[in-house]
Amino acid sequence: MLAMVVAALVLPGTAQAMSVAQFLAKAKALQAQGALAILSPDAELLKREVAAIRASYTADLRAARAAGKTPHSCPPETGKPKLSPRQMLAELEKIPPAKRGMSMKAAVYAYMKRTYPCR
Repeated sequence: MLAMVVAALVLPGTAQAMSVAQFLAKAKALQAQGALAILSPDAELLKREVAAIRASYTADLRAARAAGKTPHSCPPETGKPKLSPRQMLAELEKIPPAKRGMSMKAAVYAYMKRTYPCR
């Protein structure tokens, strides 16, 4: 499962507007499947979700910079921000259950803003 989430961080895809609660439920179910998780359609779904969010985030940063505006957040210019699958799931788990109805995109953007604020 961890390898699939890592792959999700680098593979392009299309957004599915998944909530944090839905994402966590699917990720936990995949973890429980162990090596068989790779055969699950949910594995590909999670990969596409994360990849789409990453693409959107990157595009939003580029658009803000191109327009001369302060971007949403300011990750390092060189290299990619490092967020391991375990870290990602741990960050999602920190969200109170009552707020897990928020979209994955909103959760990721909030994490990036907290972690890489513009100064």
